[in-house]
Amino acid sequence: MTSPAGFTTPLAESLAGDLLDRFVRYVRVDTQARRNRTGCPSSPGQLELGRLVAGELRDAGLSDVALDANGYVTATLPASAAGESGGESGGESGGESGGESGGESGGESGGESGGESAGESGGESGGARGAPVIGLIAHLDTSPDAPGAGVEPIVHRAYDGGVIELPRGGTRLDPASMPELASKAGHDLVTASGDTLLGADDKVGVAAITTAVAYLAAHPELPRPTLRVAFTPDEEIGEGATLFDIARFGALCAYTIDGSEIGELQDETFTAAQAILTIEGVDVHPGFATGKLVSALRLAARIVAALPADRLSPETTSGREGFIHPYELSGTPARASITAIVRDFDDEKLEHHLELLRRTAEEVIGTEPRAKLEIAVTRQYPNMRSYIEPVPYVTDAAEEAIRAEGIEPVRTAIRGGTDGSKLSAMGLPTPNIFTGGHEYHSVREWASLQDMAAAAATIVRLAEVWTRPEFADAARRGPVVRGANG
Repeated sequence: MTSPAGFTTPLAESLAGDLLDRFVRYVRVDTQARRNRTGCPSSPGQLELGRLVAGELRDAGLSDVALDANGYVTATLPASAAGESGGESGGESGGESGGESGGESGGESGGESGGESAGESGGESGGARGAPVIGLIAHLDTSPDAPGAGVEPIVHRAYDGGVIELPRGGTRLDPASMPELASKAGHDLVTASGDTLLGADDKVGVAAITTAVAYLAAHPELPRPTLRVAFTPDEEIGEGATLFDIARFGALCAYTIDGSEIGELQDETFTAAQAILTIEGVDVHPGFATGKLVSALRLAARIVAALPADRLSPETTSGREGFIHPYELSGTPARASITAIVRDFDDEKLEHHLELLRRTAEEVIGTEPRAKLEIAVTRQYPNMRSYIEPVPYVTDAAEEAIRAEGIEPVRTAIRGGTDGSKLSAMGLPTPNIFTGGHEYHSVREWASLQDMAAAAATIVRLAEVWTRPEFADAARRGPVVRGANG
């Protein structure tokens, strides 16, 4: 049943007010990650937001709430007694009982010991009909690619389908160049003011999880397994999973709420590497430089210019095509550096891209024998597909939850990465679910409240799905071993 004003269900509509309040609070906290971090988290605002969210989780009735020194927030919502009597009707009852106070009255419920048992169980049992412990994950930080301080969110009620003129920076959101925006007429949209990013990536995920678990805590009649919640720091610089304690988290699997368009479900990401090229030249006073000066800065610029312009760049690729993306060039005639990210879904193709970058740099530097070149490659995260394929029921459960919210799942590969990339490789299978945010990492970032609410409602549905016998049984059977013929 579709609700008025574009909401997917009455459940989503009932969650929207609490969700919006939380989201607006969260985006006002500057949590921009800093590259080349010297500690975790890389910025103090992430701890500030972590303290705020941890307090809200406690108020909602979750147990074992903790914010550690590295900025990781964790908490537990113990399984409901309702799960003991079966999970067949939880999706329906969730939609019918939409409460206006889901986030307000959660403090009355929730056990004290759920987090401890989850951490020790290794994800074996969440208490509801033997259901496993399930994780929900989002990240606290925002991208360093656009200004992130002083975010002033604006809610545009009942979007009329036209151009949105933001008050600062001459920023415009034009549906002619944003196909997703054109489809949101009638929705309530949230933007920043034009001179900062919004922070929908991934504060929608944080708000959706917090709203959903508060609702579940306030409605113990709904079946759910034990849910473990984690909010991570520094995901945007590839470090969100670096200090994540999977054993202590104690979940069978998890879901990042960090996608985009409504209905998206992703179990594949880029494989990612970073390359730093350092060029040393010969610096001489420019007035006496004839035949002596070797400008490292000019050589660096020549390397960037020599890379393919009609392919293998972010602006010329799409779908499953990879790229080489130099995003920072700095230096002096004496010393210069290029920092590039290299991406592909295929590991072998990624190696070819790295080799092309290396060969191009060596050819340019080879024209000047007095110059020196160093190349350092860091492996950032793997494609998570091979780690999730053996446990197809993890993604199947998410598909069931999305459909229960009245949405047709859209299986896509992420042209980027999530915490789930590393977490899956570390042993915690972690697909990615939509949030309703768009135009990430830019001052044009926006989100649909209706789609955000659908993400929160999908989490509620997901809790019910994991109490169904078929999913608990599949989890107990373990990974699927595929033969030579798949």
